[in-house]
Amino acid sequence: MSLILRAIPFFTFLLMPTAPLPQGAPSSVCETMLPFHGGGIPPQGGIAPYTIIPRRQGNNVLVTITSTLGIPFQGFLIQGRTPEREILGEFDSASVNEGHPLDCGSPSDSITHNAPKNKGSIEVLWTPPRGYEGPVIFNATIAQAYDTFYVGVESNPVELTKRGANDPQIAFPTQQNQPTPPNYLPTQPKENSAEFDPFYDGCTVNKLCFGSPASCVNSRNCKAVVAVSVSGDKYDFEMKADSSASWVGVGLSDDDKMGDDSVVECIKKNNGVAAYMSYTSGSPNYGASRLPNSQLGIQLINSSVIDGTIYCKVRRDVLTSVNGRTFDLVGIKYNLLIAAGSSLRPNSVAFHDVAYLASAEPQALSDVSSIAAKSKLLIRLHGCFMIAAWLGTASVGILLARYYRQTWVGKQMLGKDMWFAWHRTFMVLTWLLTIAAFVLIFIELKAWSGENNPHAILGTVTTILCFIQPIGAYFRPHPGTAKRPLFNWLHWSIGNAAHIVAIVTLFFAVRLTKAELPDFVDWILVVYVVVHVVWHLCLSFMNCIAERSSERRVSSFPMKDLGGSGRSSAFADRSSDTPYTSFRKVMLAIYILIVLAIVIALIVITALAPIEDTWTSFKTNVINKN
Repeated sequence: MSLILRAIPFFTFLLMPTAPLPQGAPSSVCETMLPFHGGGIPPQGGIAPYTIIPRRQGNNVLVTITSTLGIPFQGFLIQGRTPEREILGEFDSASVNEGHPLDCGSPSDSITHNAPKNKGSIEVLWTPPRGYEGPVIFNATIAQAYDTFYVGVESNPVELTKRGANDPQIAFPTQQNQPTPPNYLPTQPKENSAEFDPFYDGCTVNKLCFGSPASCVNSRNCKAVVAVSVSGDKYDFEMKADSSASWVGVGLSDDDKMGDDSVVECIKKNNGVAAYMSYTSGSPNYGASRLPNSQLGIQLINSSVIDGTIYCKVRRDVLTSVNGRTFDLVGIKYNLLIAAGSSLRPNSVAFHDVAYLASAEPQALSDVSSIAAKSKLLIRLHGCFMIAAWLGTASVGILLARYYRQTWVGKQMLGKDMWFAWHRTFMVLTWLLTIAAFVLIFIELKAWSGENNPHAILGTVTTILCFIQPIGAYFRPHPGTAKRPLFNWLHWSIGNAAHIVAIVTLFFAVRLTKAELPDFVDWILVVYVVVHVVWHLCLSFMNCIAERSSERRVSSFPMKDLGGSGRSSAFADRSSDTPYTSFRKVMLAIYILIVLAIVIALIVITALAPIEDTWTSFKTNVINKN
């Protein structure tokens, strides 16, 4: 009989419903917030899969409980407390259908659930007491089920200022400082959505943050970002990438180049996130390969994929041995490499076509001061030089040689016909800018580009054609010799081929990750191509009209021998310009102005890339100053 009596509590527990208390939490748990389930079931340890989000709403704070992993919950108890754990404020139970107030120290200073049914999230309004000034922390107990609950789930602190008698408004932090979970994406206009992202809270205060593009941590709108927080011997790496990414990773490197680096990568997998350890290889076979033991020294603490945005928190051991190298997070400083890509391979990540950036200098991971990105000056100069060369000087030089040989007749510069002198000047500038751009990009990369993009190959072809063109011109045969017509056609063909390949190369540059150019650059290039083709057609048509009006044969492709003065022998007897010279001059002036505007616009966009973030940062600085 005694055995049966002792067993009654056990069987009673087994028969109890597996749901939190149907009436919510009792007042007896106001201080401890510890439910007395099943005679003393302990709360869950570790990090709770739930987050408390406080946000301003008028004179109140809108408090939201949600799951970072989409896990529903059945019960809750929420309180607002000071850092000294004093309960304060008042909840508005009318603002939530799932809860009712609980009087712990004062009326409605706590709120708990009405019924133990599954909830995806709840929102409730909280009003601070009049005259209170200081931080408030929202504390909760959240029950996933009767025997699974988490105690002491806290929000980040919200700083409040006094609420005066004549000022009913509460001075809350700006929205960009509102503490919210790393995966929280409220519905806001795209340009302002980053203001609500809590990932950046604490950067340069209690965690080291680094993201791409450069300076995006300040504007809180990184395409990919990592935050490193250190507590004792625990090193936590939080990473996030925008919805276009299938993976995000952070590398620890001895320099600002990819290669021989230890990488922690998080990938989208089966509607969730998986974390792996990888090791990168350098030139010429760039890539990241997962370790045989891909979980070596890491532990996935938290993760989510919400609206495509991937987030993960990975805890890494202080010491790890990777490919025979020891990575010491305490004793060694590292360059951080942040990367994200849109595609995956079966056992590795693919190219980082969403974002990639390296820090300029190695830094201790416990140093939370701001970290500078590696300078992209040489990349920017490379792009600007190529734009100026092939959209600017080459375009005008080609136009002059093709249509303006019989313009400014009798006028010379440096002993040469005007058209020839200017043609040579523009093409020499094209040659100098192209060679300089080619040298700069190799100084920057110190290797062949690892991007899966034909830009590098086409750019090399353009540079080779450009390089040999003036050499061939220097050794051109004399006018009247048998080989002169062959030279003329080769010179014309190589020059035009280089120009066409260069324009195609610029189109491919828009898709380069390192270029950080907006998609609308494609349309600017299209405008240039349309203008260039239209001008060629118009000027060719005018040459035909001029030929008929002068009753002389004027070739639209003046490829005959050039005299010593640079003029065609077919026109040597002319002492004046061909008909419609004024029209051609006006067309040339308009063409130069349009091309100059396009070149300036593209150089500005390239030099200030990413231009959207530069513009956003500029507007933010102006607003803050005002």
